[in-house]
Amino acid sequence: MYWAQIVAFYVRQGDASGATIAVSLIPTIDRLMPELPEVETTVNGIRPFAEGRSVAGVIVRQRQLRWPVSRGLSQKLSGKVIQSVRRRAKYIMFEFERGTLLIHLGMSGRLRVVPSTTPIEKHDHVDLLLDDGHCVRFKDPRRFGSVTWVSGDPLVSQYLYHLGPEPLVDDFDGQYLYTKARGRRTAVKNFIMDGRIVVGVGNIYASEALFRSGIRPTRAAGRIALERYSLLVIAIQSVLGEAIAAGGTTLRDYSRVTGEPGYFEQALKVYARQGQPCEVCGDLINRKVIGQRASYYCPSCQH
Repeated sequence: MYWAQIVAFYVRQGDASGATIAVSLIPTIDRLMPELPEVETTVNGIRPFAEGRSVAGVIVRQRQLRWPVSRGLSQKLSGKVIQSVRRRAKYIMFEFERGTLLIHLGMSGRLRVVPSTTPIEKHDHVDLLLDDGHCVRFKDPRRFGSVTWVSGDPLVSQYLYHLGPEPLVDDFDGQYLYTKARGRRTAVKNFIMDGRIVVGVGNIYASEALFRSGIRPTRAAGRIALERYSLLVIAIQSVLGEAIAAGGTTLRDYSRVTGEPGYFEQALKVYARQGQPCEVCGDLINRKVIGQRASYYCPSCQH
């Protein structure tokens, strides 16, 4: 669904060639997108600097992102206190007493806390000015992120209402996945990456979790037993938890809110390791495109 929105972005701009290029680059660009651990790391980094602070203003330098930046943000937010900063799926939520600022990092977006006097760099599109002289700065070279104001409950807004459960909560378990998978012929990797089923299991972590649970990514979701789904949930939660603890996965466009890279890439067992020996059995890691995304698996360990 996200890629359909990217193509639609180019279509709205009247750029047919851009839309064609976006479709052709899906397998390559997909690995650049911040996933749940990267977003959680960003939230954890920003929270101590932003919660409890008043907004001194909002500067918008580029309004044309994935969706146009909401108008009147400076008037709406000036003098208002940031009650909390948290995550839902890949959205970062700055919650105020009345309303929420939703930020999505898209493919290449970054949020950093810097002194407000820090020189502006190319692609620094939005500054959320704080009352202590710092600002939360949003940089997005590809402009597929978003900065949107929601006046009501964000969880029932058009952005969040359709989303599945968080993968790190108790309600997300093997029985849930098993029930949702009944009768589905789609590949299990696509199934667990569907945000309507569960949020935040992106391409990298889906490949790694399926490897840990011994499930081949091409297997039909409806043909997997309850016991195996229970193992898969444990794998998803452990992979994501370890990645959050490590600060995310170092990709070409991602770094922490401090500017430092994450380090989980060093722990990847199959992702982007095609042709290399499996660390468990020694067989060579295979690569296959599933649902327009590159998938990696061990043909011996995963069935």
